Amino acid sequence: MENKLIVGNIKMNMKFGELANYLNHLKNIKSKNVVICPSFLYIPYFLNYDFNVGSQNVCAYEDGGYTGEVSARQLASIGVKYTIVGHSERRIKLNESNLEINKKVKTALDSKLKVILCIGETLEESKLLRKEIVLKRQIRDSLFDIKDLSNVVIAYEPVWSIGTNKMPDKKDLIYTIEYIKQLVKDLYKTNIKVIYGGSINEKSIESIKDIKELDGYLIGSASIDPIKFIEIIEKIS
Repeated sequence: MENKLIVGNIKMNMKFGELANYLNHLKNIKSKNVVICPSFLYIPYFLNYDFNVGSQNVCAYEDGGYTGEVSARQLASIGVKYTIVGHSERRIKLNESNLEINKKVKTALDSKLKVILCIGETLEESKLLRKEIVLKRQIRDSLFDIKDLSNVVIAYEPVWSIGTNKMPDKKDLIYTIEYIKQLVKDLYKTNIKVIYGGSINEKSIESIKDIKELDGYLIGSASIDPIKFIEIIEKIS
């Protein structure tokens, strides 16, 4: 798999009765480069396998009176290794700001979780040629005052691509990945891994699986179907 990180974001899908079938299909995955992020409710059922488990979100605070939240300490204490932070669905639908995302990144790193930080521009921002400005602001603000980025992975997910079956063309995607990596190097004097997410499925993966600049993939809807998810993993391998 050439150390490519493959992250499955199941989102708010799957009923309890579907878990056994899903996990039965994935039981033969032996790679720690595969990370599966189920709903908080189902995380314990995923922990006894040879892939890594991540959460789809994390509280910005360590503990206390935050009803309904789940802290990084709690996640780490049961064996969760990764957390997604700043997904565009939370930025847009739940009004998450870069300030709150920054707090989440910090508390996650403090608890030794690896952070998958999502960034990406909207269709309007892309049409206005503001992509680089938006990505720079999201990176700078979300990683403010964080000294060590060794446990941070950036997931580039253009908002206009998520769930639309539309993806950047290969040349544009390579440019954006290189821009993000160079920006982080300029701002923080370090290298960072960048993965791509947005309308990846068992067919579209063919067009991007050989991009050497990419360090992995964040897969949404296609990870809900275990057969399709395994097919994508096998194509990347």
